[in-house]
Amino acid sequence: MIAIIGGGPGGLTLARVLHVHGIEAVVYERDTSREARTQGSMLDLHTDTGQAALREAGLLERFLAVARREGQDMRMLDHTGTLLLQEDTPDDAPMARPEIDRADLRDLLLDSLPAGTVCWGKTFSHAEARAGGYVVHFADGSVVECELLVGADGANSRVRPLLTDVQPVYAGTTSIQSAIHDVERAHPELAAEVGRGNYWVFGPDRRLTAQRKGDGSIHVGISLQGAPRDLDLPGAPTDLDRTAVAGLLDGWDDRFHRLLAACDEPFVVRPINVLPSDLTWPCRSGVTLLGDAAHLMPPVGEGANLAMLDAADLGRAIAAHPGDVDAAVADYEPAMLSRAAETAKESARVAELLVGPDAAQKVLRFFQPQPVD
Repeated sequence: MIAIIGGGPGGLTLARVLHVHGIEAVVYERDTSREARTQGSMLDLHTDTGQAALREAGLLERFLAVARREGQDMRMLDHTGTLLLQEDTPDDAPMARPEIDRADLRDLLLDSLPAGTVCWGKTFSHAEARAGGYVVHFADGSVVECELLVGADGANSRVRPLLTDVQPVYAGTTSIQSAIHDVERAHPELAAEVGRGNYWVFGPDRRLTAQRKGDGSIHVGISLQGAPRDLDLPGAPTDLDRTAVAGLLDGWDDRFHRLLAACDEPFVVRPINVLPSDLTWPCRSGVTLLGDAAHLMPPVGEGANLAMLDAADLGRAIAAHPGDVDAAVADYEPAMLSRAAETAKESARVAELLVGPDAAQKVLRFFQPQPVD
């Protein structure tokens, strides 16, 4: 049996690919149910990574049926309210990077799995190597045995220490996040302001973002430089003082303050952490990692895509080596780590565009490169 720790996009994609190949796997997820918590913002799945993984899983057509082409729309402004860029997606545009709500993607993957594939309410505690695999212990005292233990448990992976002592480090950016629900009815003027997709506002040293989701809500975030302990944020990390949050946009146009005032979820602080882009480890019998557990990088749109591609590659490797999971991992890990290293470096370069007093101009040049004579 293959034990997958973590029921995010990567873990569920792996379970689905293995199911397609007739290979038994169980996903152990700490959430108590699929409805236990909100699933955050949108994801744009790229043709050569996330969508390629869904093709391997036999789910691409189902994904394209629920993905939002219009979610690719982009509006950029500065903090005075001046519009810098507006890109509206034509109805016949290619589905190169369509958006999907995280919850919709999770439902798509969950609904493709046989009953009992996901065990809810299972928090990984520790694991012990044994002949032919691992004994896995959970916080509720339960124990399972597996031939292969796969850590798909994200940035703060508890499986990762079985392979490396390296821990994520703070990347210099802090994100403050909330949401506005039922926006068309309750705040039609904000729905019109944000539009159908992505909405970025650049100030001298921070950035406000809003993202329209398919369920009619808006995900709102503020990105700023500095560690939470240095930013004087009363109520951090789980319920920031709203006056303090509003103060982060002092001097900004009133429309942006209205956006913050409309938020109906607590403001939550999320420091951005990363792993070294060149992280590797010696291949070890019976255990491997995928996604953020293996290669945590700045959140610029690659994380979920890589996690899903990792999953598809690992599932394919396991199917290609029946009865020999160690040979499968030996095939999978080098290519996965090499790809992740290159993507992490590029993600760091993109993240650098988003900071500094000239961030808006850097991003504009990225979206609208000057023609070469």
